[in-house]
Amino acid sequence: MRHRHSDHGRDFGRGSFADGDFRHEPGGGRGHHRRGRQSGRLFDHGELRLVVLALIAERPRHGYEIIKEIEDRVAGTYSPSPGVIYPTLTMLEELGHATVAESDGKKLYAITANGTDYLAANRAALDQALRRMQSVNTAHSGGPAPEIMRARENLKLALRLREGRGPLTEQQVRDIAAALDAAAVAIERS
Repeated sequence: MRHRHSDHGRDFGRGSFADGDFRHEPGGGRGHHRRGRQSGRLFDHGELRLVVLALIAERPRHGYEIIKEIEDRVAGTYSPSPGVIYPTLTMLEELGHATVAESDGKKLYAITANGTDYLAANRAALDQALRRMQSVNTAHSGGPAPEIMRARENLKLALRLREGRGPLTEQQVRDIAAALDAAAVAIERS
């Protein structure tokens, strides 16, 4: 089972940033209406939509592939949640900028002619977002591997979710501790 970390990040090092804010709320949420990028934001309003469209312009992609590609392009410092990517893809489809087809039981998104025109009309904003992503990648390359950072956050979330379901029995405590100890041993030996 795959878990996502929460949106409590305050910089590019952790957290999910929707189309610019820390929360996945339309219109920026939390009353942020100033112009320009705000501290801790990777994307200005609408830029994530352009990046997603540009990625499906490169080649048709599944939603999960888009999440992974964005994460890779920013050296693992940001991973858009499915709760941001899939509504964005639906919006692009509704706007006529993307089409969707079933492929192996998954939705495969591709750009349309209208989407290509929209990208061309917004090329300056897209280029700015891509430069920012490259800058973040350059600044964070050579740091912790994104896969390890994601796995660490997934583990923390799994523990919090399990503990939040109620008290653990003594056996459950022993089982969880044994699983964590086994993971620690495997990491030390790697």
